[in-house]
Amino acid sequence: MKKLIGGAAFLAGLAGLAVLVIGPPAQATPPAGVTSTVFAVGTFDKIEAKTLSSNWQARIDTKGATDVYILENRMAPGGTIGWHSHPGPSIVVVKSGALTIYRGDDPTCTPEVIEAGSGFVDDGGDIHVVRNEGSVDVVVYVTSIIPKGAVRRIDEPSPGNCPF
Repeated sequence: MKKLIGGAAFLAGLAGLAVLVIGPPAQATPPAGVTSTVFAVGTFDKIEAKTLSSNWQARIDTKGATDVYILENRMAPGGTIGWHSHPGPSIVVVKSGALTIYRGDDPTCTPEVIEAGSGFVDDGGDIHVVRNEGSVDVVVYVTSIIPKGAVRRIDEPSPGNCPF
């Protein structure tokens, strides 16, 4: 009888622990007013590319199997991609309109506006939100380089540094 009572107490303790561990998940901020089209996904064993000249250089060097995504995001005025992160770098080019990016580690929530004809590189691993605060649609092309099989976009809860 002692073993049964002890086992019941152990299981009750585990049940209490499970409640503490499981708890309600943090709420992600979903995209709104965004249409994404994936043009292509390719898998590479690894990527080793290097170009050097007298006044310019570039290097991409991955270790391990890698997925490369090429996609288009169209965002209506007032649209948002929502707070998110990526497991690897993304090269983002704004084709039309202007997008505004806010970074989760910026305590002042300072907007960075990226105009058509320019872009930015997201190193991956950081939490950010991209919004269309203009009056025309934004069209953005993205090339993402991530570990093979990883989810390209990870929904994240608002880090609390911005009022949205």
